[in-house]
Amino acid sequence: MRPREAGCPLMGWILLLLAAISAALGLLTVFKAPVGVNWKFALVASEFGYAIAAVPIAAALLAWYLPGSHGAVAIAACVLGALGFALLIQPCLQALLIGRGLPRKLERQFGPAAIDVRPFTFTGLFRKWPARAPRSTWTYSGSQELDFYPAVGRAPAPCVIVIHGGGWDDGARGQIPHLNDWLVRCGYAVADVSYRLAPGAVWPAQRDDIAAAISFVKARSASWGVDPARLVILGRSAGGQIAQACAYAFRDPSVRGVVALYSPADMHFAWAWGREDDPLDSPRLLRQFLGGTPETARAAYDSSSGFLLADSGSPPTLLVHGTIDTLVWHRQSERLAARLSDAGAPNLLVSLPWATHALEYNLSSPSGQLTTYALGWFLAAVCRQ
Repeated sequence: MRPREAGCPLMGWILLLLAAISAALGLLTVFKAPVGVNWKFALVASEFGYAIAAVPIAAALLAWYLPGSHGAVAIAACVLGALGFALLIQPCLQALLIGRGLPRKLERQFGPAAIDVRPFTFTGLFRKWPARAPRSTWTYSGSQELDFYPAVGRAPAPCVIVIHGGGWDDGARGQIPHLNDWLVRCGYAVADVSYRLAPGAVWPAQRDDIAAAISFVKARSASWGVDPARLVILGRSAGGQIAQACAYAFRDPSVRGVVALYSPADMHFAWAWGREDDPLDSPRLLRQFLGGTPETARAAYDSSSGFLLADSGSPPTLLVHGTIDTLVWHRQSERLAARLSDAGAPNLLVSLPWATHALEYNLSSPSGQLTTYALGWFLAAVCRQ
């Protein structure tokens, strides 16, 4: 059937524009966001694209069958609409393939775990986020506070120390609260921690804050229903760097594992490849966080680099990183995983080809499902009695 060309052509052009925008958005699931394009558009495409994939198909069908469009416009809308649909839905297909091999990889690195869900399902794309869990706020050191979430249905429970991101000079606890809600409903207590920010505080102030927070949790473990011998440190972005550096430096047997989501691991490497015109102005962030350059503040660069601290005694490590992340290079996690493997320390890097920063924001998305599955397995395995 050929498109009808009678009527006002404006509708055809509108539908073509809608299909083109969808295709452009879909390209952000394959390529890094160009300089000048806000990375959050890539987050929408990669983690919510499946929910809007019907838009380009609808635009294409309307352009083809409804009056008011010219033949060439209708054909262009159909091509771009099909492309937009394919690009926006392809993270789901990739997640399905990655999910098939994920249990085997997790078991090989961390041991067996009783996980009663599959890594990725299409029905899971529309599951509701967990209901908000109760929490209380405590001052643990100076003016620094943490939010404590008691575990649901388990005591004494392992506790996850959560460290927020934000480039070391921004961000706050409660950054992605629905992940905390999910954790407590899986039987884990959560301590979501604030820490001193740069430039007012330079490293190792942040490490000292996390050490104080861990001591605070241990001191209240009996009243909070926490097992002080089963702790895991989890950080995202800049918080993941802090989590790695702390977990590897503390040598605390109660820290059973560390989880770093899309995080830098080597500050020297970050400085060498950082540029003032990158999305974060990385050199500025590093100078204010570490108190200078690698030449003037070498000790800080060394002690904040989990890559340099990792060895055979490092706790088990789970890394999750999008390969097209524009804020933190995926190569950071690749290098750390290789170093841990060379040292014989259990670790796994879950690389997500379509994903960017904040990939776990939508717990139902392809990245969200794989992240929570891997995290659930990891916690169950490393927190065994």
